[in-house]
Amino acid sequence: MFLRLLFVLLIALNIAVGAWLLLGQNDTHARLATDPGVPKLRLLSELPPPATTVAHAASVATPFTPSSAAAPAPAVTAAPAASASILPPSPNALSYACMALGPFATQEDLRIARNALGSEVQRMRARQEQTTESKGWWVHLPPSPNHAAALAQARELGARNIQDYFVVGSGDNQNTVSLGLFKDPANARKRRDEITAAGFPAQMSERTETVPEYWLDLIPVDSNHFDWRSRVHDPAIGSHSTGCF
Repeated sequence: MFLRLLFVLLIALNIAVGAWLLLGQNDTHARLATDPGVPKLRLLSELPPPATTVAHAASVATPFTPSSAAAPAPAVTAAPAASASILPPSPNALSYACMALGPFATQEDLRIARNALGSEVQRMRARQEQTTESKGWWVHLPPSPNHAAALAQARELGARNIQDYFVVGSGDNQNTVSLGLFKDPANARKRRDEITAAGFPAQMSERTETVPEYWLDLIPVDSNHFDWRSRVHDPAIGSHSTGCF
């Protein structure tokens, strides 16, 4: 009986010692996880926020006030640009504009003008155009169906004491009685009215011809101070603006 009791006591003592060693060792190791003087390791979530983050959060959290909305900085920076945009142009600034001179009657006239303007122009080009030019006013009777009828009209004109006429014998106006060619349209109308008053159906038409004319397109070095008339003295030459090239 005594031996049994002693055996049970020994077992209980072993259990108690084992429990103390087990629980006591864990607590000791937990407390001595680092050497003395060495800071303990912490998780990132346990660290305090940096100063910049705190400052940014404070600025975001700052309540809106009317004084902060009335900051004049944008207006101050925009003022120099606005004042610069209304500054007057410099009097020495060069101006560029494209223009055309002409029409020149011949290529030789164009060449002379081109040489005279060479130093005042940064770019030039010559071009030729076709234009219709008046060659006078023609007074005539309507064309007859044949040459015999045209001669009969001419004899009737002579019988009425009308002079200065002839019968066109060939070309586009064949069998037409011509009554004169005039430079001045007023003289042509006067002749037509005289023939009409004599009882003949006189007509008046303008005679035209397609002729070439020559132009000089140019870009002056400085349009504001470009006096082309001091170098091209032909009064028939004019100028107008044109597209640049």
